[in-house]
Amino acid sequence: MLDTVAQGPGIEALMNDIGAKAKAAARPLGFASTEVKNAALNAMADAILADTDRILSENAKDLKDIAGTDMLASFVDRLTLNDSRIIDMAEGIRAIASLSDPVGEVIAAWDRPNGLKIERVRTPLGVIGVIFESRPNVTADAGALCLKAGNAVILRCGSDSRRSSQAIHDCLVRGLKSAGLPEHAIQLVPVTDRAAVGAMLRGLDGAIDVIVPRGGKSLVARVQSEARVPVFAHLEGLCHIYVDRSADLDMANQIVVNAKMRRTGICGAVETILVDKAAADTHLVPLLEALSGAGCEIRGSSDVVGAVPGTKAATEEDWSTEYLDAIVSVAIVDGISGAIAHIQKYSSNHTEAVIADDPDVVERFFTEVDSAILLHNASTQFADGGEFGMGAEIGIATGKMHARGPVGVEQLTSFKYRVHGTGQTRA
Repeated sequence: MLDTVAQGPGIEALMNDIGAKAKAAARPLGFASTEVKNAALNAMADAILADTDRILSENAKDLKDIAGTDMLASFVDRLTLNDSRIIDMAEGIRAIASLSDPVGEVIAAWDRPNGLKIERVRTPLGVIGVIFESRPNVTADAGALCLKAGNAVILRCGSDSRRSSQAIHDCLVRGLKSAGLPEHAIQLVPVTDRAAVGAMLRGLDGAIDVIVPRGGKSLVARVQSEARVPVFAHLEGLCHIYVDRSADLDMANQIVVNAKMRRTGICGAVETILVDKAAADTHLVPLLEALSGAGCEIRGSSDVVGAVPGTKAATEEDWSTEYLDAIVSVAIVDGISGAIAHIQKYSSNHTEAVIADDPDVVERFFTEVDSAILLHNASTQFADGGEFGMGAEIGIATGKMHARGPVGVEQLTSFKYRVHGTGQTRA
């Protein structure tokens, strides 16, 4: 159970022991067969469904702990589990089991003039540390993805989701054991003290190969600042939608409402809508009415306020705020050039969308906007590994090294070269 170990110096020893066990478990995982890994994953899904009542009971205790606090509704939503979400969790694990095994996949192969045959082949990263807040489903997603890619994983949840995460983790361990895989392949840090995070960021004596943070801006900033191992991360999801003069109005209304209001607390929720000034007379009022009718607060630039009296004026801070709430900022821009300029200035390089029928506008948007995910005539809420056919994701990476966008099983691998010869020697 969590918090069964003394605080302080004892945590360092505990964490290093967890790291050593993960490193030992990573070796057999690296060459475990696809059949064995899939058997473990399907057993995990079965265990989660069988333990639905216990998981919901533990989740209710987590929710009770934050009752009466000033937590945002979006935070509570991320923490909350129900029957449907548990079914989705189990189905997500089964979807990961159904994916092709990336380990051993030949990415590229070529022959050299001297007769050498060279192959680039996917291999596991090794041990992955995942630090997350408020989302107990990350326990299942991260554990399953890392296992499929042949990696051991150390999970450190926030104190807000500790009981829910523990109940889910118990199911994952049962799945590992049933398939004959080492139970330390997926470990949940048993303390909520922040010192455990510091120990992970230092690498646990070389045991951790990469860190993945999933949480608020302060957590991710700390990880990126203090980590002594590589990090897959994004600071926040400052997502934009540009509505061009060529956009179909009905389509635009449906997309912007879905992108903002379907789930306001996810990183793919749109935070800023940019409207082409050539479409302001026809599109602006209907878009704002659709959003406000769905319960969204609108904060507009001065020309938006002038065009739609009663709209709350946006401040400079609004353009760089990830609301994670039913709030959106709206600006009128000078066509695609104005939209690109605004996005370049304020975006976190997570996800952006363009609503347009003009192919030249779409081409410029896709060419000149440098974010991890770009969409055309679709909601930003599709910025999700499951929606990309990856089964699930361990997070959305906005950096440019190794992994970018949804981090699925392929992104959780590295590669090595296999070179076949027939007796060649180098002159």
